[in-house]
Amino acid sequence: MFLASSRIHQASRAVGLLLAMAIATAPLAACSDEESRLVIHTATGEHVFEVEVVDTQETRAQGLMFVQELGPDEGMLFDFLDERPVSFWMRNTFIPLDMIFVGADGIVRNVHVNAVPHDPTSIPSDGPVQFVLEIPGGRSVEIGLEAGDRLEHARIEAD
Repeated sequence: MFLASSRIHQASRAVGLLLAMAIATAPLAACSDEESRLVIHTATGEHVFEVEVVDTQETRAQGLMFVQELGPDEGMLFDFLDERPVSFWMRNTFIPLDMIFVGADGIVRNVHVNAVPHDPTSIPSDGPVQFVLEIPGGRSVEIGLEAGDRLEHARIEAD
């Protein structure tokens, strides 16, 4: 009886782990609602991204960990619901990312380019921010993104 119970438990854990990995490694799905569209305004023009918004402690903690690929115009928008100093790391993250730290007003405060996969080093904002946008590593350089540029999204209040 114990042996059968142990095998069932092992099988359940294996199925759960496979399901979690399948969900985590799937590319971000483009949604049709207004929360998935984000526009970055730079000196080179407007750049549209499809983003997944995460705004709970649990979803922010998961972030893009275990994701294996991210399209050039895909990303994840972290909403902390109010401004505060924040920091990120790349533990369990398999792809290089650019981290864009953004105030409640949508203005980019600072950008960290090409965060290294699996690096546990803290990557801080340069002060209080409400949002952090993660996009594929090097993409912010490609679009000419700099501190002072502006993001447009349904969650960001326009001036």
